[in-house]
Amino acid sequence: MNLLVHLNCLRALAPVLIVLSISVARAEEPASKPNILFVFSDDHAWQSIGAYQSRLEDIANTPNIDQLASEGMLFRKCYVTNALCGPSRATVLTGKYGHLNGVTWNKKARFDGSQQTFPKLMRDHGYETAIIGKWHLGTTPTGFDYFDVMSGQGKYYNPSLNRGDIEGVQETRTVTGHNSNVVADLSIEWLKNGRDKEKPFLLMAQFKATHHGWAPAPEEYDLYDDVVVPEPDNLFDDFSTRGTAIRNQTLTLYEDLKESLLIGDPGELGTLDPEQRQAWEAYRSRDRKLFEAMGVEWKDNSKELSRFKYQVFMRNFLATGAGIDRNVGRIRDFLKENDLADDTIVIYMADHGFFLGEHGFFDKRFMYEESLRTAFIVHWPGVVEYGVVNDTDIVSNLDIASTFLDIAGIEIPDDIQGESLVPVMKGKTPEDWRETFFYEYFEMANHNVPPNTGVTDGRYKLIHYNKTHEWEFFDLKKDPAEMVSQYYNPEYGDTIAGLKQELERLRSQYQCTSTIDYDHQVEWPYEK
Repeated sequence: MNLLVHLNCLRALAPVLIVLSISVARAEEPASKPNILFVFSDDHAWQSIGAYQSRLEDIANTPNIDQLASEGMLFRKCYVTNALCGPSRATVLTGKYGHLNGVTWNKKARFDGSQQTFPKLMRDHGYETAIIGKWHLGTTPTGFDYFDVMSGQGKYYNPSLNRGDIEGVQETRTVTGHNSNVVADLSIEWLKNGRDKEKPFLLMAQFKATHHGWAPAPEEYDLYDDVVVPEPDNLFDDFSTRGTAIRNQTLTLYEDLKESLLIGDPGELGTLDPEQRQAWEAYRSRDRKLFEAMGVEWKDNSKELSRFKYQVFMRNFLATGAGIDRNVGRIRDFLKENDLADDTIVIYMADHGFFLGEHGFFDKRFMYEESLRTAFIVHWPGVVEYGVVNDTDIVSNLDIASTFLDIAGIEIPDDIQGESLVPVMKGKTPEDWRETFFYEYFEMANHNVPPNTGVTDGRYKLIHYNKTHEWEFFDLKKDPAEMVSQYYNPEYGDTIAGLKQELERLRSQYQCTSTIDYDHQVEWPYEK
């Protein structure tokens, strides 16, 4: 009798237990998929962002990006697969290296929009997808419910934009205003009136700034009037203790920076209306008068003129970056004011690093730290702890696609080469997380920087220059500024041999088809 009573009780309770089980399961699942706001800038060097605590920390005007970092996780070892605009953007979209997604150069390659991208997969799984701002991939965006992207590189003032949807371009028009303000305006407008509010959204808000041209918005014209920008210790690097690649480049600010970029009209300025022209001339004339008072030619190589060029370049760059920051604040304010902040992951990232006078440079391309590393900050309410600085894990723009798919609960396709950063963001880095990173650069058209490839583990770095068969090796712990190649130092022989093996392993893993002749090594003296 007792057994029968127990069985009857269990039968009576079964429906209740099932309901409770379902309720518990549902409670463990998120109520809805989070929104994702991916803010992507161009060339915005990590050294120029206050939260990265570089030599520019005291004058960096980035309070909104710094606030984002204080409310989330900042990565110090975020490396890019290729320090060039188009290739970085293609890698973000596909989660693949350029030799697989087809974009290895800026000018030659056009992105194949028929290939798999993470926005397409997210759209297929219920997300509303949009991209606004800089595209720079030569073809019409695909996989987006809405796009409003600049033609080519985009102009700093009154840019031309192509607006459309999943069917293609619907309208091309000129939008009045400074580029950074325009990107924020259009992003806010889409968030307010353009999206399907019944769906979670993916918005890629992509700034042109701080790309070549460095034309600030009027709001930032006076920001650095009385500021003296600290110089890097290696501003006048003589390149004597590295190979021919760094000696033969044409990206030094004292020899190769054009006059128009600093005291004239840069090619990417755009067509100004009379009011804009008057304000711009007033802004530019101050430095132009200072230069004229020096009584020298622009190509004079004196240290006095070089220091002047550095100051003007940096004031323009930092002011342009401050315009990004101000507009990041505007977009975040909209999220807060419209009850979207708690349900929206905000990520700030630059497409690659940028030299701000280090080695005397003003560009990127080389595998040196200023170029290889990029800004990457994540705010994920309720998931990522506040104020975390991750200076251990090697992460990459290669990982963005996998990460967003994982966040959205979408299975990551096997052919994507990046890894999901979700466990890293949660403070649970997998034991088998990458310990080394592979870099490749292909373009030969600009600044005479030869194709180069390499591997780093965060301390040791090995770089190979494919055309000249030269190698460079740096110990970043002892030489963080990468001033002296130790490739021919016998003390590092075993380390270098190990890195060569790792380079070949990674090239195989990432399906590189080119070859490296490891035995062909050109001896070069430590002399200029």
